[in-house]
Amino acid sequence: MVSSSSEQTIVHNKTVVIGVSGGIAAYKIPELVRRLRKAGAEVRVVMTEHAQHFVTPLTFQTVSNNPVITEMFAPMMTADVAHISLADKADLVVVAPATANVIAKFAHGLAEDFLSTTVLATKAPVLLAPAMNVNMYTNSVTQENLQTLKARGFYVVGPDKGELACGWEGTGRMSEVEDILHDITMIMGPNDLKEEKILVTAGPTQEPIDPVRFVSNRSSGKMGYALAQAAATRGAEVTLITGPASLDPPQRIKTIPVFTATEMYQETLKRYKAMTTVIMAAAVSDYRPAQQAHNKIKKENDSFTLKLVRNPDILWEMGRDKGSCFIVGFAAETENLLKNARGKLTAKNVDLMVANDVTKPGAGFDSETNIVTLLTPDGAPEEIAKASKELIAQRILDKIMAIKANRRG
Repeated sequence: MVSSSSEQTIVHNKTVVIGVSGGIAAYKIPELVRRLRKAGAEVRVVMTEHAQHFVTPLTFQTVSNNPVITEMFAPMMTADVAHISLADKADLVVVAPATANVIAKFAHGLAEDFLSTTVLATKAPVLLAPAMNVNMYTNSVTQENLQTLKARGFYVVGPDKGELACGWEGTGRMSEVEDILHDITMIMGPNDLKEEKILVTAGPTQEPIDPVRFVSNRSSGKMGYALAQAAATRGAEVTLITGPASLDPPQRIKTIPVFTATEMYQETLKRYKAMTTVIMAAAVSDYRPAQQAHNKIKKENDSFTLKLVRNPDILWEMGRDKGSCFIVGFAAETENLLKNARGKLTAKNVDLMVANDVTKPGAGFDSETNIVTLLTPDGAPEEIAKASKELIAQRILDKIMAIKANRRG
């Protein structure tokens, strides 16, 4: 899922032109417009003649707070909404739904209505969200048209497979709004991490006591997931290794689920040397039960002693043999924040330590916000005031790239 904070970071003060063509999926597009406008984008809607049979222009005028363009030669058209002007002003053009008809027009350079003329005239990126009957989609002509447009630099999201409005089952459903928003942020993002291969760990680990009980912690995984999503939005190739978390997996990111610290250790150690950056945001359990009971332990005595043994220290293992990999650690503390985090920074030989006092209001586990201090081996502490975890993630990535740029000289 793309968070509202990510959308606000990317599309704020940008002009997004939404082209709506004649498909039943048009009913989903007002929500897309609403989300973009809420995130601070200027949204201009262009509707084809056929699109108006599915959703009224008044609906889009209401959610966009702008006039809706429905005709090439409307009498009230002014210079600021003429197709060339709008094509120049656009930071992105999204055509959703994109029918087989408009896809064919774009592929062959036809410009017979306001939408096709705008797409032909713009130098902004164009994102298509196809929606049509499965046979129309798989038809060789449609496939050739899509390949032609992709070769010219058009972006395409979907379509998905499922039950279609026509009653058929197959590929042709327009992608959901959340997926379209994800691609919008990917396209409009700064793309400054396109050379980066980033491994992020997130969430808690669970250490089984018996088949129904385990030792764990209160980590929600939100910080790690925000980092993974933010890095992907900025163009990085991201791998996420996550413990159990009640979160939707980030869109289009390779995600590896694990449960125990040992599993996270194994999955991380076999991958980290192929990465340019590793961000260890997971709250890995320091200890695990010495023995796991095969059956549920019954309540028979007044007391119960559980023997714990140390789990492997993933951060230390990477730090002692990190090669050229840039390693980021996290230190969740309840006292002596800077002293404890600085000690961990040195002992684990990491490049950047993200420290936070989990006792502070608005910080720590399961919070939507965080308050962190960034520590490096040779620099002064840098505190980031309370902000959403999505914005904190962006600041952490900014710091990583700044350190790397400084090292390159």
